[in-house]
Amino acid sequence: MIEFVFTPDDVARVRFAFSPLWELVHGLRVLADPSGHALHLPWVRQVLPRLRGLDRGLLDELIPAEGYVPDFLTPPPVTPLPDFAAELETVRATRPEVVAEEILWARPGNPVRPGRQAMADDAERTLERVVDQLERFWALAVEPYWEPIRDLLEGDVLRRSRALAAHGAEGVFADLHRGVAWRTDTLVVDRPWSFRSELRGRGLLLAPSAFVWPRVSVMVPPYQPMLSYPPLGVATLWEPRPAAPPDALAALLGRRRAQLLAALETPASTTDLARRLGVTAGAVSQHLGVLRACGLVTGHRLGRRVLYARTAAGDTLSAAGRPP
Repeated sequence: MIEFVFTPDDVARVRFAFSPLWELVHGLRVLADPSGHALHLPWVRQVLPRLRGLDRGLLDELIPAEGYVPDFLTPPPVTPLPDFAAELETVRATRPEVVAEEILWARPGNPVRPGRQAMADDAERTLERVVDQLERFWALAVEPYWEPIRDLLEGDVLRRSRALAAHGAEGVFADLHRGVAWRTDTLVVDRPWSFRSELRGRGLLLAPSAFVWPRVSVMVPPYQPMLSYPPLGVATLWEPRPAAPPDALAALLGRRRAQLLAALETPASTTDLARRLGVTAGAVSQHLGVLRACGLVTGHRLGRRVLYARTAAGDTLSAAGRPP
């Protein structure tokens, strides 16, 4: 197991971010083993035809379905809302000796995978080709779906930031993942290998990722300690439309407003709600304005975007409208 030991300062330094590059890497792991990520099969079926003829040989070699991925491919995000192009430049700036060392790294008893020695011997050329393959894969397989993925991740960041402010570390970690447990001052992550680290003021970076489902992913020192986990609501990502709202709630609010209130089980943006309900963003904005005036939803600015979430009154009304 992995143990991160917190001081009071570390709890105060828990922060949230998400990473387009981490999403890309986890997406490659989904493609390497679709059966282990059945939730994302709709995405797999859509992207495989787009990837025909794409050379991703180095990526497939370096990013297996499970096990170690060279850390230079997943630098911890340094801003809450990172940009893929900026993250790619961070990868491109990796020193060749770091590239070679991490390509050849293997756990005791596990031999280095065939072909990696040649990749490490020409680390500069390998890095150049890897960056090119990352860029092409992003354009074909992740960027077309990035808007709903980003909305899901932003919504989870908002929800857990509020939990941290209201309840501290226990409020954040209590329902993070079945393989993660908070024990007094230590975060324990279920892993087949052992590692214990005192954070000593470095804090912990929490990064939701859609494609990491159903697992979690961990980065340990000397990098910034980081935990990537599936966001709440990831099961809705590939659903074209939300389920019909209860009849009683629809009769009270109107069908569309009841749909919106039900869809806000997790925070979402206007564009995401419009996509999921199959209506225009303008129509969603009008209905949200009514719900907001009634105290059922509230808006939270995150960067340049606004995410909407149910208020306590909205939660109560939505729950009351469900059949027993």
